[in-house]
Amino acid sequence: MKNGKLLLLICIVLTGVRPVNSQTKPGDPSWNYASAKKIMTDAYWQLWNADVQKKIDKDIDLYRKSDASLSFADAAPGTEVRIEQISHDFIFGANIFNYDQLGTTERNRRYKELFGTLFNSATIPFYWKKFEMEPNRPRFKQEYWDTEQYWNAVKKPKDEPHWRRPAPDPIVEFCISRGIRPYGHTIAWGNPKWQHPEWLYEQFCPKNEKEKLAKFTKEELGKLTAKEISALAPEYVAAVGRAFDKRVEELAAYYGDKVPGWDVVNESAVDFHGNAVTGDVITNSRYGNLLPGDYTNRTFRKANEVFPKNVSLNINDYANNQNYTDQVKDLLAKGRRIDIMGSQMHLFNPQQCLDVAAGKEIETPEIVWDKMKIMSQAKLPIHLSEITITAPDDNEKGRNIQAVIAYNLYRLWFSVESMMGITWWNIVDDCGAPGEPTTSGLFTRNMEPKPSFFALQKLINQEWVTSLTAKTDQNNKVDFRGFKGKYRVTWKARSGEYREEVFSLNKHGDGFK
Repeated sequence: MKNGKLLLLICIVLTGVRPVNSQTKPGDPSWNYASAKKIMTDAYWQLWNADVQKKIDKDIDLYRKSDASLSFADAAPGTEVRIEQISHDFIFGANIFNYDQLGTTERNRRYKELFGTLFNSATIPFYWKKFEMEPNRPRFKQEYWDTEQYWNAVKKPKDEPHWRRPAPDPIVEFCISRGIRPYGHTIAWGNPKWQHPEWLYEQFCPKNEKEKLAKFTKEELGKLTAKEISALAPEYVAAVGRAFDKRVEELAAYYGDKVPGWDVVNESAVDFHGNAVTGDVITNSRYGNLLPGDYTNRTFRKANEVFPKNVSLNINDYANNQNYTDQVKDLLAKGRRIDIMGSQMHLFNPQQCLDVAAGKEIETPEIVWDKMKIMSQAKLPIHLSEITITAPDDNEKGRNIQAVIAYNLYRLWFSVESMMGITWWNIVDDCGAPGEPTTSGLFTRNMEPKPSFFALQKLINQEWVTSLTAKTDQNNKVDFRGFKGKYRVTWKARSGEYREEVFSLNKHGDGFK
């Protein structure tokens, strides 16, 4: 501390912070929550009633704020002290899958500006299928086809094989330069469409083993035991296991703790209590392909061996049910280190959001509380790692429905004790994966802000930021209660010199060490 003059009676270190941009516009004067909320039905407000809102407010104050007591030895009683929050402890993130891919330099500039102003975390794509299109050739570094120049000239970006799959190195460096938490997604996932490379089978399964496996239909193969499959294709079984281990080892060796958090395994609860048994070398995954036996347990074990201890090792799933929670508890009982439990919420179908506005029981407060209660059994911080809220129509009414739903759900999620972060999935319209809604962004395809953007900005950069001016009391102290995060304090000392200090107000357990 500077000259030892400022005594902070709170001294918990904060990590993963984001700079609050004081230049961020306060919001669109043409949109405000009080007016927009009228678009929702009475049935909706019966679910989101005054008692619910009071509970949310109470829990936000209880779980997202902390008390501070500052003592100023070099200041006289009555000295004016300026206290400004400069970053959040809580994670507000988005995926950054369209880095330099939006077609113009201006769109890309606006896109990047969101990270470090609205978002303090960026989920970076490491999907194996496009990250390593050929064996032993991982796409860490930017090549010409990853550059802004390349994408600005592309007429049909969605037809490109690496659409939404940019090279990660430039993004990691960008995040570090902005003080943003880079987050890797995902190391292991059984999904053959988006993650599992075809070359695993093509290259590593010998001809004689392919011939044996080809005698079985997909349904017949799915009924074979791990022992029977191992007898049919022992070389391939061993090769798949080695490939999974090698992928973990390469990512850990390359990035170390430069990427401080990873989804180690994604959406694997579908295989829990299925055919994957600890000790088996292969499993008939419910994704319809052959994976290392108990690949979730195996991948976490390997990750804990090779990643630095200050890197967060996390699990992620859409299940949000008892089976997923039981899987996590089972992994913890096996001695696996899991730092954060990821949860997803996707309102992909526009009709779902119309139904929400109509008051149907979809993602109501009670439903959310029940899900979080089940997941909290694992006693881990929860990251709402992927969310999608679709504008049911691409017009003013539809966009306002999206904004009101987002505003209320973010408030609810922010109030949950075990929640450590919320990550919006696709922030630009028509930039999701095939089959995902085209109007689920916070921005139009031309990077024009929608009401949902202003709704989140109102919460994150206005309502959930603590800034105040106070005067020291007779004991030269200032007490206040504020949102958890990093603060800057400025005051005038007895000498006439202006002093400034930065301190951290409480740290919520987000898995970072």
